[in-house]
This record gives sequence, C-alpha cells and structure tokens, in this order.
Amino acid sequence: MKEMIWLIPLLPMLSSLALMLGSGSFSRLIIGVLGVGSVGAAALLTLLTGLDFLAQPEPYTVSLWTWMQVANFSPGISFYFDGLTLVMMSVITGVGFLIHLFSTEFMEQDASYARYFAYLNLFVAAMLILVMADNLLLLYLGWEGVGVCSYLLVGFWYQNSANGQAARKAFVVTRIGDTAMALGLFLLFTSLGTLDIQTMLGVANSKWQVGDLMPLIACLLLLGGAVGKSAQLPLHTWLPDAMAGPTPVSALIHAATMVTAGVYLIARTHGLFELAPTAMMVVAVVGLATSLMAAFTALMQSDIKRILAYSTISQIGYMFLALGVGAWTAGIFHLMTHAFFKALLFLGSGAIIHCLHHEHNIFKMGGLRRKMPVTFWSFMIGSAALAALPMTAGFFSKDQILLQAYQLPEYGVWLWLGGLVGALLTAIYSFRLVFVVFYGKANTQPDKDVGWRMAVPLSLLCLLSLIGGYFIIPVQAVFPLSTDGHPAHWVEYVSISVPVIGVIVAYLIFYSKRLDVSRLVQSTVGSRLGDFWRIGWGVDYLYDRLFVRPYYGLSALMKSEPVDRFYGWVVSINQCFNYWLSQSQNGRMRRYLVSIIFGLIVLLMLALQLTPEVF
Repeated sequence: MKEMIWLIPLLPMLSSLALMLGSGSFSRLIIGVLGVGSVGAAALLTLLTGLDFLAQPEPYTVSLWTWMQVANFSPGISFYFDGLTLVMMSVITGVGFLIHLFSTEFMEQDASYARYFAYLNLFVAAMLILVMADNLLLLYLGWEGVGVCSYLLVGFWYQNSANGQAARKAFVVTRIGDTAMALGLFLLFTSLGTLDIQTMLGVANSKWQVGDLMPLIACLLLLGGAVGKSAQLPLHTWLPDAMAGPTPVSALIHAATMVTAGVYLIARTHGLFELAPTAMMVVAVVGLATSLMAAFTALMQSDIKRILAYSTISQIGYMFLALGVGAWTAGIFHLMTHAFFKALLFLGSGAIIHCLHHEHNIFKMGGLRRKMPVTFWSFMIGSAALAALPMTAGFFSKDQILLQAYQLPEYGVWLWLGGLVGALLTAIYSFRLVFVVFYGKANTQPDKDVGWRMAVPLSLLCLLSLIGGYFIIPVQAVFPLSTDGHPAHWVEYVSISVPVIGVIVAYLIFYSKRLDVSRLVQSTVGSRLGDFWRIGWGVDYLYDRLFVRPYYGLSALMKSEPVDRFYGWVVSINQCFNYWLSQSQNGRMRRYLVSIIFGLIVLLMLALQLTPEVF
C-alpha cells in the first residue's frame, strides 16, 4: 500500500474534475455516487494504509516526480507518511465521508447539486495534499487550495450578495496570514537551503541554537499563517461569517479541514518551534486569549450556527494552548476528538435547520426533544463531549491539555486557570443551546424528520464522540516524550469538576429557571457587557474603522484615476495639434504654397545659422 498513497488525494480530485466537466449529463444518483464514493474510497485506502503502517511503524516518503528545478532548488510532488499524517488523513477522509453522505439528503433539492459536490471533493483533495506533503512548498499548494475552496463553498449561494461578501471576507482575511507564511518560507529557504520538512528540521537543529533570533522570526511568520487559517486572534473574524455557506460545508471547514490546518502546520514544524521558546509562549497566549474571547461571545449568540462557529474558534484556541505548552500529542488528540463532536453538532444543527424551514434563531425553536429524537441525542452527546464531561471524547483530550499546561514552569498556573475559565464557559453555552432548542415550549414545528442519509452519519459520530477518547493515536515517534510527572490529584479533580459545574449552572439558568440572572443581565453594566460580547468584542467594528472604511474611501478617491490625468493631458495636447493640422488641410492651393515657401525659408535660415561655412 505504501506506493499507492498518491491515490488517496487523487480520487476526490478526479471526481471533482468529472463533476465539473460532466455535471450537465449526470443524474443526481451518479453525482451522489461520485461525490460520496470518491471520499469513501479514499477513506478505505487510508484505513488499509494505516493498518499497513501500524504493522511496521516506520515513516516513509513516496516521490512521484520533480515539481520544478531551479538551481539547487528542486521540490518534488512527494508525500511523507508517519503517525501524524495518518491521524490527519483519517480525520479528513473519515469525517469527510460522513459529511458527504449527510449532504446527499441535505442538498438534494438544490439546483447546483453537482457543483456542490465538485467543490466539496476538491476541498478534501486540497486538504489531503496539505497534510501529506513532504515539503513546505507542496504543503503551501494545498494550503492555498483549501483557501480557494473555502471561498467557493462559503459563497456557494452567490445569488445572495451577503454570501458573496462573506466569501470575500474569508478569502481576504486568510490571505493576510498566508502572506506572513510565504515570507516565513522565503526566510527558511534562504537560511537553511531547503523546504523539505524533515531535512529542514535537521539543518535547523544543527545550525541554530535555542533562543536564536532567526528561528523566532521564522516561527512567528509561520504562526501568522496558522492564525489566519485556524481563525485565531486577531484574524478570526472571517469564520463566524463563513456560516453563510451550506451547513455541511460548515461542518467540513470546522471539523475536518481548513481550521485544523494551522494546528497541523505548527505540530509538523514542532522541531523549529522548540528552538524558539518565545514563539511557543506566543502560541499559548494567542490560543488562550482566543479561547476565552470566543467562549464569552458564544454565550451571547442566538444563531445556532454562530454559536458553534465561536465554539470552534474557542476549541482551536485550546489546541494552540496545547501546542504552546509543548503538549503536542494532547493538541493533536484534541484535534481528532473535536472533529468528531464538532461535525456531530454542525450536522445536527443542519438537520434542525433542514426540518424547521431554515430557521436559525434558537429562541424560535424549543421542544424538539420528542419530535427529533435522533437530532436530540446527537446534540446531547456532542454538547457533552464539547463541554468535556467525564468519559466523553472531549474529556480525555481537554484534560491532558489542562494538566500539561499546569506543569509548565513560570506561567503554567495562569494558563491552567485561564483554561478552566474557558472550560466553564464552554459547558454553559453548550447546554444553554441544548436546553433552549430541545426543551420548553415549541415555537416552530418541524415539517419532517431526518432520513437515513442524515441519521447514519449522526449515529456514527455519536459513537465516535463517546468512544473517541479511548483511541491511541500513533504519534509517539513524531513528538518528544514529556518527562514531567503527574501534578497533584487536586489539580485533576478541579479540571474534571469545572465542566460539571458549568452544566449545573446552565441547568439552573436555562432549564429550571431557579437561578435568575435577569436583573444582572438587564443592569447597565450587564447590558453593555452583553452587547460588547455579542458583537465579538468589537473586533469587526475596529477593523471596519481602521481598514475597511479607509480602503473604501481611498477607492472612491481613486475611482477617477488621478494618475491617468497626466496621460489625459498628453492626449488632449495631441488632439489639439491634430485639430490645428486638420484645419490647415482646407483645399486652398494658395495657402499650401505659402506654407511650403514659409517652411522652406525657415529651414534655410536655420541652416545658415547652424552651418554658415557651407554657404
């Protein structure tokens, strides 16, 4: 199977190409078979390749051809396979397959059925190239590929101008981070002479020392790319607006593809980040700050998809926190478990929207527990895993992150406390969503329930969200082993109890109503603070004033192209001369003879002045 791993990204790519070229002649059944079957086949090949690798867990490279040859720079179309690659490929193809299957029912009435699956297949192919690449240039190709696909899918319903605006916002904001990443690649190549990831890490460790300036700059530039793609502060604003796309697209972006790319990039280049402790601390601080900001914001949202969007930003922040404190395995483990329960929650929200006449406001729902039992249990299990309740998948991964954060010297306790606040808020807003949507009075009646193509992916993701925490990911050989001992037991007890307390608080406020916070919420301070959190801490407002409006103002100023005025003057002068010359051509021979004689006299006078010796 080793020599055949190139088939895994090729299958969805070929399916995407076929759907683009032949969509007009394909029936919906053939479109579904191509779209879902290609990703399913990729998932099966990933499973077989993974079993083969686990039997002999030695990393290997499969080189297909040399991409380009410029002096000593010769990047190849080559794939590197190790435990980290296997985990990422399993998430992309496995969860991606379930999302594709769900989409066949969710999108079956859409007129652009083939275009949807063509984009979705291309998205999966680009993400596979990103995680399988053995060099940073090929990785960057996949990186830009997922950016283009996100633009196409977020703006899929382009007839609505707001969707197109959201797609452009996602594309432009992530380009800022991509530019920083490109500069990082230039720096690494000029300093180390290679972009082959494993070779580069070896050269960096032999050439640079821990704490040197060059690895710090390189890591901060790579972090810029990761922050943009993974929607972390300050480049997170594109992700909530990306909810404009179809809900299965949101599930794919948030669970299996785009937002995990930044986490993967830092994890893959961990050897470089270990040479820059300051950069790792920046990663941890950015992750914690993003996690808290997004958790507070999610607490105040009423749109079901925006709640989950800010939840994703918060959970990716947890992964950044893990990477920043050196908990590499815990960070990737949380990436995997998060893919299970976040795909479950997004697909569950898609089922609700699908059956409730496209309603998004959670306060217009309610009472769905008995009318949509499959979706109810999906949300209950997904929210429990998101809140990291004991024995769910999220519990195991988040607990590892908090414990390793606590053991970090100097600032570890503060990072741990911040992580606990994030865990408390996550539990509150997760079960706020459950109690408001599925309990109480039914404000909107569902017109149908989910079919089997929706129910099967939801059921399988429920299972994974429950047992996923017991999986052992094969990354021991990829990341250095932690030598720290286990912290005091009270630390673990606190970490376990905080999410439970959050669920109890949510129950008392949103279900039993025994804890009345209305006076606090309606107070002057509470109202202003709530509004501030509701608008995402005013980051979009700040960017609008600092960047968007000045840009539009400059565009309006430049609309008349002031630079072109100079060239306009040249044109006007030539037109004037042309007018004068055309007026001289009036057909009167006497004037022609006078002008010829006058010109001849002028020429003779000039010749006499310049060369008198000739005369």
